[in-house]
Amino acid sequence: MKTLSQRISLLLLLSVIGVQSFAQQWSTKKANDWYHQQPWLVGSNFLPSSAINQLEMWQAASFDPALIDKELGYAEGLGMNTMRVFLHDLVWKQDAAGFKKRLDQFLGICEKHGIRPMLVLFDSCWDPQPKLGRQRAPIPGRHNSGWVQSPGAAVLSDKTKWGELRNYVKDVVGSFRNDKRILAWDIVNEPDNDNANSYGKNHTIKTELPNKAELGVELVKQAFGWAREAKPSQPITSAPWYGDWSSEEKMNEMNRFLFTQSDIITFHNYGPPADFQTRVTQLKKYNRPMICTEYMARPAGSTFQGSLPIAKAEKVGMMNWGFVSGKSNTIYPWDSWQKKYTAEPPVWFHDIFRANGRPYRPAETIFIKQMTGKTSS
Repeated sequence: MKTLSQRISLLLLLSVIGVQSFAQQWSTKKANDWYHQQPWLVGSNFLPSSAINQLEMWQAASFDPALIDKELGYAEGLGMNTMRVFLHDLVWKQDAAGFKKRLDQFLGICEKHGIRPMLVLFDSCWDPQPKLGRQRAPIPGRHNSGWVQSPGAAVLSDKTKWGELRNYVKDVVGSFRNDKRILAWDIVNEPDNDNANSYGKNHTIKTELPNKAELGVELVKQAFGWAREAKPSQPITSAPWYGDWSSEEKMNEMNRFLFTQSDIITFHNYGPPADFQTRVTQLKKYNRPMICTEYMARPAGSTFQGSLPIAKAEKVGMMNWGFVSGKSNTIYPWDSWQKKYTAEPPVWFHDIFRANGRPYRPAETIFIKQMTGKTSS
């Protein structure tokens, strides 16, 4: 007869085995079978022009389904069929039922326009001190002056609060685990981004955690497990955004984990066409579907005309950063944190449409339609 301590040890072991039994990466066959059922995926990172950040998009007082419907109509007009959309743990913590109801409403709007979004659970970029309630006004001329991290530094640095994050992931993913309106789950956006040029060590606003990179590695590993505990029918992923990807030996711990544990390969690239092609070629070794979930920064040489033809030939899905110019101010470049802009920049950094629905560059929207097959000429 087993002692109490032996029985407890056995239960703990069985618990671990039970989690591991379904907390597994998709096989390459399952991933490729899933991808073969998708159209060529083309879309944007979507934030309605009325929102400065994820909180303003999703909080009940500022959620704007009418504008979302209107702006996703622009996407449908381009032949886009997906969007990458950021959620936030604080909105769920404040009112989980209300948040999920709004998310369901959003998914209904997406479905109306033939769009299946990739939903991002956490984000490591920009302001590490998110606060619920009315969000501050944009700083004129400054790129993403109000975007916020999820979780904020106060939660990221206190592992006693990570149980709340686990509950958030399991509830949201679990509630929509079989929802065919969702393309995929993006677990953490750029989990080790130090925001050095905005809120980091190289800027006058120094609010980032000194050990953020280490915490980011741990969070993304934990969050992959939490998401898999919820048994989603959709693939899970997270995108490396920098570093040497030519071999796993040359990768840092974060990138190696993301490339070897994601069901589908996602990555970010803001380089010119030759750099984009190099990245795609390097990632073919994984024999998994590929989606570039961030690209298109005109002054950096990343453009629709430069990247989309390569992606289409290589069967790589594409989601550019920025859609309708608005409170995010992402028509301004990253260096707007160091340099003052008092007028519209001569070349927009991101975004496709003005707030009135007119394209910034009509030749670009015509080109996108040609690439998606929305027009034949």
